[in-house]
Amino acid sequence: MGSSVSKAALEATKDELVEPDSRHLDDLTHYINASNMGVKRLADVLSQKAKSSSWVVVFKALVTVHHLMVHGNERFIRHLASRSSLFTLHSFLDNSVVEGYAMSTFIRRYSRFLNEKSLAYRLIGYDVTKTKRGLDGFMRNMNTKDLLNTLPVIQTQFDALLGFNANANELTNRIIHAAFMLLFKDSLRLFAAYNEGILNVLDKFFHMTKRQCNESLDMYIQFLAGTTKFEQFLKVAEQVGIDQNNIPYLAQAPNSLLEALKQHLASLDEKNEVFPPYSLQHSLIHSISKSSIMKVSSRQNWFSGHKPIKTRHRHGASTENKLDDSFANLVESTCELIN
Repeated sequence: MGSSVSKAALEATKDELVEPDSRHLDDLTHYINASNMGVKRLADVLSQKAKSSSWVVVFKALVTVHHLMVHGNERFIRHLASRSSLFTLHSFLDNSVVEGYAMSTFIRRYSRFLNEKSLAYRLIGYDVTKTKRGLDGFMRNMNTKDLLNTLPVIQTQFDALLGFNANANELTNRIIHAAFMLLFKDSLRLFAAYNEGILNVLDKFFHMTKRQCNESLDMYIQFLAGTTKFEQFLKVAEQVGIDQNNIPYLAQAPNSLLEALKQHLASLDEKNEVFPPYSLQHSLIHSISKSSIMKVSSRQNWFSGHKPIKTRHRHGASTENKLDDSFANLVESTCELIN
């Protein structure tokens, strides 16, 4: 690893109560984007920094790793996923300073999420936050078998992210604030994939076997619970000053949708049928048509690669969409599902 990159890694994790400098993060990102050489060495340096007794150094090492996962070439997370273990910080505690107690809690939670993000890559072979979204996207077109294997991995990663569980008044320094901002960006992309996977499940539900329906229903219930927690996470994002136009607005699906899924599963128990009565199919479709799983409004593009969405006309109604490129696809996905 070049001396300049080594210096950038050391500077990014210096024992100073400020977030990793953007110049050093940019240098590291450019380095792993340009070449596969030295990725292991860079990961070793950051891993060693994460073993420090200082909460400042450890937290900054985790923020740097997360930044490279989000903004760097996939080869970085691929290498992390190949390791037998990443961070073993489940019992980390810096009691040398007063602030160390509180920050140690968040370091333990943050490292758990990064471990889950790395493990998810190992289990499914890609970073779901960087896959194509929309009607022709990755999760919307996944077959049933792969879908039921992938969604639990996404759920676990999403739960670990929300497990950071910081209130606005706990983001008391620039390091934990930097971590929260990275979690926020990751949460949007992760939830986008999660949402599209659930839409795909609902689309396939009435064509599944009883076992698959059981699994899918459990996943849907967990998704609803995760969405409620995500709403609280987004409230914190708003409280710390993130522009409301960059925060999605979530709308829960009606209870009738969940009831329709349960009734269909019950009908399989009674009749041993794969396909439901027409009345149940109609009940499900009617439920979805009244409320999309997720509604959003955002002006600033958090993601690149899509054109702005113009006014849409559906069923005689005209709505002006100011959606960022990712979430516009989610609304399109819901519309496709009910039409």
